Amino acid sequence: MKLSSILGLNARNQLFSYNYNTLGSKKIADSKIQTARVLRKADVPTPSILAKFKIPQDILNFDWNSLPSSFALKPSRGLGGEGIIVVKRRARIGKGWISVQKERVTIEDLKLHILDILEGAYSMGNEPDVAFIQEYVGRHKAFRKYAYRGTPDIRIIVFNKVPIMAMLRLPTRESQGRANLHQGAVGVGVDIATGITTKAIWHGEQIVYKPGTERKLRGIKIPDWTKILETAVKTQIASGLGYLGVDIVLHPDAGPQVLEINAQPGLQIQLANMAGLKKRLERVEDLEVRDAEHGVKIAKALFAERFADRVAAEEGIKTVNIWENAKVVSGDGRKIDVNAKIDTGAWRTSIDKTLAEKLGILTGSNILWTKTVKSSLGRETRPVVALSFYLAGRKIKTIASVANRSNLKTPLIIGRRDLSGFLVKTLEN
Repeated sequence: MKLSSILGLNARNQLFSYNYNTLGSKKIADSKIQTARVLRKADVPTPSILAKFKIPQDILNFDWNSLPSSFALKPSRGLGGEGIIVVKRRARIGKGWISVQKERVTIEDLKLHILDILEGAYSMGNEPDVAFIQEYVGRHKAFRKYAYRGTPDIRIIVFNKVPIMAMLRLPTRESQGRANLHQGAVGVGVDIATGITTKAIWHGEQIVYKPGTERKLRGIKIPDWTKILETAVKTQIASGLGYLGVDIVLHPDAGPQVLEINAQPGLQIQLANMAGLKKRLERVEDLEVRDAEHGVKIAKALFAERFADRVAAEEGIKTVNIWENAKVVSGDGRKIDVNAKIDTGAWRTSIDKTLAEKLGILTGSNILWTKTVKSSLGRETRPVVALSFYLAGRKIKTIASVANRSNLKTPLIIGRRDLSGFLVKTLEN
């Protein structure tokens, strides 16, 4: 990870949080109740709120016997995961419930805790707060082997309608079932393109296994990944925040649900992914993004993990000539033979405009963005599209600029961005 790509606290606050987040949108993010209200209006799924407590009288008026066997009691403006009580089941002997820490919680305990919340015990500046009881989400089966008791969540940084970086947060014994890194949870980097975990940190240090076990944290496949990313972008649009962190839980039955949002998300996500936020944010800052689906396509094209080194180790280095036959995947999924030039002098792959039109990949839904370039003909605007092709039997998913190559020898140039794991044989050889 290059130092120049890392986003620091001051840069985050001045360049992104301050510039792109309005005061009104920050107020929404500061209140979990207000966040839930705004997201419900926008049809973004969130766990159900079962009860709210604004004043002590609400505690007396509430029917405590109406509570389900599992739920979460939270402060609306709580900080750092503090002040949350999560119960998983009713006590088998005696009254009350059993928390995720396996402690008995009675109605009187809940009442006293709510009074603490109302008095501001867990809010910034100890200002009076609102307490609420929310549906308990539980653990999705995909995470049961990796999360200790509590519910894991997925933190996604979103900027300009594009998911920038993602991290799976796994509760541990030390964090007492809470998915909070500062309390001892594990942060696991996630490949934006596939939803597969890559690297992991615990207390800021790189780890390979779940603490206390020999379960590898790399290679976990997160279900409903595209839907999770689209939910994060829709959350950004609904909240009005230009730059934010979205915390999403995966409900075992209902799928992705937004737990909360953060206008100044923490930066340890960079360590979990061993990648800097700064360059990624700058890359999408000026793009025109139509909607959530478009933003997710851009993210998958730009920020995919390069697994080429691992593939090369498994398959062996592939040798290719300067002139090769590639199979380009058309818009309807067919593989079309195309003559290609392997050009290590070019960074990005480029495809002829006429060919792209014939293949059905120069469509509005497949155009990621446009860019203005200088050429011998002057300045021209070129679309950038998502492209899949096979080279020497290996499938490559990438992005390609579209240009008029009708007067050139081949309609496809494959740039060095897509040549990791290949050995290019020169003409002299």
